[in-house]
Amino acid sequence: MTSNGLLQITVFFLLVLALTKPMGAFMTHIFEGKRTWLHPALRPLERLIYKLCGIQEDQEHRWTGYAASLLMFSLASLVLTYLIQRMQGFLPFNPQGFGTAHAAQGATAMTPDLAFNTAVSFTTNTNWQAYTPETTMSYLTQMVGLATHNFFSAAAGIAIAIALIRGFARHTTETIGNFWVDVVRATVYVLLPLSVVIALFFVSQGVIQNFASYTKATTLEGAVQTIAQGPVASQEAIKILGTNGGGFFNGNSAHPFENPTPISNFIQLLSIFIIPAGLTYTFGKMVKDTRQGWALFAAMSVLFVAGVLVAYPGEQSGNPILASLGIENHPTATQPGGNMEGKEVRSGIANSALFATVTTDASCGAVNSMHDSFTPLGGLVPLVNIELGEVVFGGVGAGLYGMLMFAILAVFIAGLMVGRTPEYLGKKIEQKEVKMVMLAVLVLAASILLFSGAGAVIQFAKNSWINPTGPATANLNNNGPHGLSEILYAYSSGTGNNGSALAGLSANTPWYNLTIGLAMLIGRFLMIIPLLAVAGSLAQKRIVPASAGTLPTHGALFVGLLVGVVVIVSALTFFPALTLGPVVEHFLMMRHQLFALLLIPVWS
Repeated sequence: MTSNGLLQITVFFLLVLALTKPMGAFMTHIFEGKRTWLHPALRPLERLIYKLCGIQEDQEHRWTGYAASLLMFSLASLVLTYLIQRMQGFLPFNPQGFGTAHAAQGATAMTPDLAFNTAVSFTTNTNWQAYTPETTMSYLTQMVGLATHNFFSAAAGIAIAIALIRGFARHTTETIGNFWVDVVRATVYVLLPLSVVIALFFVSQGVIQNFASYTKATTLEGAVQTIAQGPVASQEAIKILGTNGGGFFNGNSAHPFENPTPISNFIQLLSIFIIPAGLTYTFGKMVKDTRQGWALFAAMSVLFVAGVLVAYPGEQSGNPILASLGIENHPTATQPGGNMEGKEVRSGIANSALFATVTTDASCGAVNSMHDSFTPLGGLVPLVNIELGEVVFGGVGAGLYGMLMFAILAVFIAGLMVGRTPEYLGKKIEQKEVKMVMLAVLVLAASILLFSGAGAVIQFAKNSWINPTGPATANLNNNGPHGLSEILYAYSSGTGNNGSALAGLSANTPWYNLTIGLAMLIGRFLMIIPLLAVAGSLAQKRIVPASAGTLPTHGALFVGLLVGVVVIVSALTFFPALTLGPVVEHFLMMRHQLFALLLIPVWS
């Protein structure tokens, strides 16, 4: 590691820390219905939306009504996006003619399974992309079908977090808020203003925003190159801010039209964390004890720092096989300059490792480097971050309600240790809450491991419709442990609603489109529904006065317990799979052993 790289990481974290309180206080005012400095300009828009949609602002839902509203909203937007993709050939703002008989050469067909996968992906805030955007999606599809979902899914995630906070903050009531009001307020007062400011900043840095046809350019060698255009800045802003991650271009944030300068890269990193970090303070304010919010922030910070301090030195050390070329039996040598494969020179190793850690700490999925080219330890960090439940700040809303899920589990375990009924924020944690939390934990783990196991062993006939290449493993770019990591990462990313990939897996087949699509639905809704049930149950409980036996949940002891529960639950669940993937790959690399595409061991 270099001092310059460590300084950049430190400055980034300190800015996140500095912005947490003002962002959290602002969101507290928004979701408690208090007036803010934005109300004179945006309150008329909020009222207009309520009037047009028939929303009763003062009417609240039980947890069942809240969940039903979420499901209806998600289903309607999913179907709309599916139809837009399938009909894009008949719709305007399609200069390349995608979906028509006159489509540009190299265009990818929007098949039913790919359209389903993409619609599910953006509905669930996953933004997994099994297609190349600039050769598949029209401008209208990108804007109306995808960019709008970046707002909708992010706002829904924030709404769920606020509903769960109300479950802790309220007592002897059956309601946890109004889903429609929470979504409107999250969109109008939080996501929309910040997106406008960030998009304008990106334009100033060189991110493009146009409706021009693709540009044909002749290179110095005489070859003709097609340069994609489009309304990028507007989608880039909400892609990052809403922890969506779906890029306008296949290169995502490594593409110079999406992320042209070091300062744009830094603002993207900051934008990923600003709302999730702020929600920890919102939690503390709404439960009337800011120390509780700072405890969650501290636990997230410990896990973030641990991740980046593994990924960064892992990439800086590089590949010992390359380091020792010409040096016989020298396994401890470091690669000169570190592992720069798959990284932008303008980003460098420190920013690439930081970006990979941040984007998988949050359920973002944006990338500024190729995770498939990371060293085994460097690639292990993004994979573990996702499998932790993406609670290290996490996605907008999703990180907070995921960490609160582990907080409930932590106080339950502490209660077992001392032989008393566990309590959290004055609420007794009883059988129903623990069952719902364990349901969410087990369902997510089952989705990742069962789908990954099936992908590793299932056999299809050559040229079958479900997977034309034959066995599911035939879609891999690598064999051996790295090939297993590619499959494990794909289903972890889908279930974890992250959207990033090792990218060695050719996932655009009916088998992967359908199974990863199902994994994304499981990861989103079979986690949210149990936690809404927890919110409804907690809201009905009375506040129990603290006693001498009550575990304090705002100090270092609880932070350590919470971090331990997050790590241990993940380690016990996923360690065997990780051992067969990146862990064994690391030890093989240290022995100078790689695997060629035909599963033949190769020694340097």
